[in-house]
Amino acid sequence: MRRGITATALVAALALAATACGSDDETGSKSSGELSGTVTWWDTSSVGSEDKVFKKLAEGFEKKHPKVDVKYVNVPFGEAQNKFKNAAQAGDGAPDVIRSEVAWTPDFANLGYLAPLDGTAALKNQDDFLKQAVASTEYEDKTYAVPQVIDSMGVFYNKKMFKEAGVEAPADLDDLKAVAKKIKDKTGKTGLYLRGDDPYYFLSFLYGEGGDMVDAGSKSVTIDKPEGVKAFKAVKELVDDGTAKTDASDGWENMMQAFKNGDVAMMINGPWAVADTLTGSEFTDKDNLGVAPVPAGSAAQGAPQGGHNLAVYAGSKNLDASYAFVEYMTSVDSQATAAGELNLLPTRTSAYAKKEAVDSEIVGFFKPVVETAVERPWIPEGGSLFEPLRIEYTKVLTGQTTPEKAAKATGDSYRKLLEGWK
Repeated sequence: MRRGITATALVAALALAATACGSDDETGSKSSGELSGTVTWWDTSSVGSEDKVFKKLAEGFEKKHPKVDVKYVNVPFGEAQNKFKNAAQAGDGAPDVIRSEVAWTPDFANLGYLAPLDGTAALKNQDDFLKQAVASTEYEDKTYAVPQVIDSMGVFYNKKMFKEAGVEAPADLDDLKAVAKKIKDKTGKTGLYLRGDDPYYFLSFLYGEGGDMVDAGSKSVTIDKPEGVKAFKAVKELVDDGTAKTDASDGWENMMQAFKNGDVAMMINGPWAVADTLTGSEFTDKDNLGVAPVPAGSAAQGAPQGGHNLAVYAGSKNLDASYAFVEYMTSVDSQATAAGELNLLPTRTSAYAKKEAVDSEIVGFFKPVVETAVERPWIPEGGSLFEPLRIEYTKVLTGQTTPEKAAKATGDSYRKLLEGWK
């Protein structure tokens, strides 16, 4: 999952009105046994790296089905969720297929905006998908999406800077502080860039203290329990003692530039950031990039499970071609291509045996991390839990509130959002 809003992403020069799927000339047909018509696809991947690969894959589908025209539209990740909801609600301008962040899928399904995929061509070889990847695609005993990529988070570090400071990757938060101090003493550089405007980057600390946002099983809010307060305290201490620098806005760009240019030695990120990272001056030699597990907190070591699914709009006028497109884009070969060119983790078990995945050190590192990643609550409101947390997380890091007040305020917001929850 792009766990953050990629500030450089641009919407392709296609207005929503031009991507509407309801006109008669775009209606597909399979009456002759051959797929035809138009499939409009909203891709939310990073512009300049991921988008090129996914667009090329989509062109491969057109070659396989020459009578199908795939209209590719890159929509910035931070805008896509609400843009899709607005278009689907209006019944005008929604794409046939959307690349849905895992938390969006149950939300869209609950609203009736997605077509059920059980029994369709989209779910070819369904048993080949990783069980933890499938979990986010199901809602009320039906399947509403197909997992395209799965991910988690780790610590990216500058090997040359670590060697100069004589340190190794930190195993826990105490190690992180000690490593950062040595780096500062030896190089004058800050140890860690902690993204302060996106709460997804807070989750590893929350899980590390034994906490979570909510407990979906008991329908109870847990962010304001003692473990949540400890997590807020943990990130505040990292900033206060100089271990990390942070920001209140433009977090993705600030973080990536600081790490790529060698202004900081570490950042917490996921496999989606590898391609961009390797464009930095510090990583012209890609072997200078190290990746290690997120440092453990006082209770555990944990990173969130993320990823993206492909879902079909319930109002699509070309369902057959849309189902086939989803199957093609989530096939073993397509996932192997994404693994080889972008270091993205496949959601199909058999894709990990393909040469492209085997040869990717990043895929090899993150696969066991993903297998032990902490699942987020797959509830319709799951995506909405982040905004209240973002507000309080940023306020804590910038000294505008205390950890105790932040945890309470987030919990109060969750109980308003989740009617009837404890």
